[in-house]
Amino acid sequence: MNPWSDKRVLITGVCGTVGSELLKQLVELGAKSIIGIDSNESELFFATQPYRNDDDVNFYLCDITNKSELRRLFKGIDIVLHAAARKHVILCEKSPSEAVRTNIIGTQTIIDVALESDVERVIFTSSDKAVNPTNVMGTSKLMGERLMTAANASKKGKFPIFASTRFGNVLGSNGSVIPLFKKQIQEGDTVTLTDEGMSRFVMTISESAKLVLRSVFLAHGGEVFVTKMPIIQIKDLANAMIDIIKEKEKIYRDINIKIIGAKAGEKLYEELINEEEIRRTVEIEDFFAVLPAFKSVYKNIEYTFNGVEQKPVSKIYRSDLEPSMNLDELKTYLINNKLIYDYENHHIGG
Repeated sequence: MNPWSDKRVLITGVCGTVGSELLKQLVELGAKSIIGIDSNESELFFATQPYRNDDDVNFYLCDITNKSELRRLFKGIDIVLHAAARKHVILCEKSPSEAVRTNIIGTQTIIDVALESDVERVIFTSSDKAVNPTNVMGTSKLMGERLMTAANASKKGKFPIFASTRFGNVLGSNGSVIPLFKKQIQEGDTVTLTDEGMSRFVMTISESAKLVLRSVFLAHGGEVFVTKMPIIQIKDLANAMIDIIKEKEKIYRDINIKIIGAKAGEKLYEELINEEEIRRTVEIEDFFAVLPAFKSVYKNIEYTFNGVEQKPVSKIYRSDLEPSMNLDELKTYLINNKLIYDYENHHIGG
């Protein structure tokens, strides 16, 4: 049975990398109806074009802090996928009030309106930067997770179910390093790398959306679902891209790698589960589920996940402590997922 066939879904940040892919996959899955909202007028116009003859897909210009407009749009909605965010680290650092307004106040507004409506489930898309954050953006995403968990504890009835899903770098998005490396390789003879020892969790846009959608029906409420992800060394990514692009575009000049030093606040590794969280984390299939810290305030929630075997977690989930793809594996991953030559097709928004 298709769990989406009778669900009316609203996606915030529908013009963003993850939001647009969620829309695409929900259409393919046959959701009963879909509403996409975004505050980026130009991108929203372009997003409407492929669906202009589909009466079950509708788009609205809406800021997620606009409570009255959200009330109107939430009428009849079963599931909210909250993907709208300010997510560029440096821009959030320079404009922290915008990060607070969208990532914190906006998330709380989504929660408030969902509690007033007949919404069944709300899933917040978070980031590895929410773990032990070193910047405004990461801190604001951590606060978003905490607000979702707190909302699930304080609600009066069974619904809505609030939960979060946390994943790492989405390769191929406009905000990823791939467009930068590609441009440098095509136009010059040097690729700039901040540190040779830098490692990252990665996944494709399609993978990230699939895992968000899977988490919707796993959630009991208050969890943070952490997606299991492959790991790459950024140095290997640069070398793999140099090899692939030189071969495809018949570039015969040497391409060097220049180390420029890590940016302020930039970690050499990324974390998806920290030391405090492992005590309340279980492993299930493609996820880790971080259970609420204050389980005592939750009533009658038994965290069993559809009969899936649960395993305790004994170590933190950090990119420098897990095996990474080797160079050949990484080349295959980039080519098979069309990450170097198809990324231009994805739009970004908030």
